[in-house]
Amino acid sequence: MGFPETFKALSDPVRREILLMLRGGRMSAGEIASKFDSSGATISYHLSLLKKAGLVYETKYKNYVYYDLNISVLEELMLWLSQFKEAKKDEKME
Repeated sequence: MGFPETFKALSDPVRREILLMLRGGRMSAGEIASKFDSSGATISYHLSLLKKAGLVYETKYKNYVYYDLNISVLEELMLWLSQFKEAKKDEKME
């Protein structure tokens, strides 16, 4: 996982919506797809990019694929972004 893949994954509103949906817990690919008007193949593509970026991970159980948030990657991203807020505070103090 690198920041380029993460930012690419976060650049699309559908993928951001999927991440918000997963805040409530594990969901199957079918459950996720049912919330959108897009084709199953399109949602599969979005899930693939989120997985490649490390933002979600998948588990397979019987004939289903389930997705969960990968909180550690989101925490790493937030930590990195917080540096800019701290830099702005430091500028104001000078």
